[in-house]
Amino acid sequence: MDPELTTLAQNASLTLVTLMATDAWERTRDGVVALWRRAWPERADAVAAELDSTREDLAADRATEDELAAEWQGRIRRMLVDRPEAALELRSLLDELAPEAEHAPAVSQRATASGDSRIYQAGRDLRITER
Repeated sequence: MDPELTTLAQNASLTLVTLMATDAWERTRDGVVALWRRAWPERADAVAAELDSTREDLAADRATEDELAAEWQGRIRRMLVDRPEAALELRSLLDELAPEAEHAPAVSQRATASGDSRIYQAGRDLRITER
């Protein structure tokens, strides 16, 4: 799959799950269902129900946010693989739903490591599990 579409699916899923807990939820839900209705009309009603179910899961346990975003990333990725032309509409929807992302400060990081040192950097969340 095109890496750009993979990144788009990831960004869309994170935005979607994040907006489930905001006042923008209804508009977000309507936009996603409309997108699915155009891409896969036969699946739009099921997607609407899955969105509502995901929102209920998130409300019950905020710790599931990453897991729920991963589930939606898979759904969105599959849609984009099957209907790559939906990418433009998805980008437009994301721009409409999260315009503040365009004005977010850029993150610039630089690190130098030597020897056996390790460097961990992140522009947002960072989870490290060493075994």
